[in-house]
Amino acid sequence: MKLKALIVDDEFNARSNLKILLTEYCNDIEVVGLAESAEDARIKIKELSPDVLFLDIAMPNEDGFSLLKSLPENNLSVVFTTAYNEFALKAFKANAIDYLEKPISIEDLQNTSLKLAKIHGTIEQRSNKEVNQFITEIIEPKALDRISIPTRNGYLILKNEEILHLEASDNYTMLYLTNGKRHLSSKNIKIYEQNLDSSVFYRVHKSHIVNVKHHLKEFSRSEGNVAILSTGKLVPVSRRKLTDFLSFINTF
Repeated sequence: MKLKALIVDDEFNARSNLKILLTEYCNDIEVVGLAESAEDARIKIKELSPDVLFLDIAMPNEDGFSLLKSLPENNLSVVFTTAYNEFALKAFKANAIDYLEKPISIEDLQNTSLKLAKIHGTIEQRSNKEVNQFITEIIEPKALDRISIPTRNGYLILKNEEILHLEASDNYTMLYLTNGKRHLSSKNIKIYEQNLDSSVFYRVHKSHIVNVKHHLKEFSRSEGNVAILSTGKLVPVSRRKLTDFLSFINTF
């Protein structure tokens, strides 16, 4: 018997594409519904009784975490489909909660399908209560205090305070660290803007993100609107960002 799946994602193309991939490449899964928000998902979960949620985390108004917390205890399997902070995702995976990083590859999706078919209905499957407890105790306190950077040999886990600033380099991002080292990431700066802790980092320019909480020492108009970091590095602040940036640093 096929597992019934509900896809929850605020992006139309993401929902549609995942449905096509599941239909064409995962014979053990039947997509019974699509939901564009957490509120929509709650209604469809009640109506359709799915076995599996393919759930995006970063959705407007109410994210995937909040949706899971709001559900009564049940036997839903949860697969996160997101580009959310990789450090948190590694923890999810280690705790038998699978995830698929966008853009989703067919091979990864098929592996997830096999895993779901294997664990569904067995003692390995996590209850909704366990999922919520895991989110509350492990993920939420730690997900934003560090980030992982893909390297040639694996991942480098960095704490927020170790990062001075980030600079866009075409479609890549250069991270400048307190130890004087630099690391080039294949992810663009928009991804980091979305996933870094917004109470610590601020995108002051289309090409720059600054660690305001730990390393901003001064803002100078005499130098042409620049953020001066703890190392003496000058980072330009764009005119478009200036007013909001000054309001942001006044909250510290």
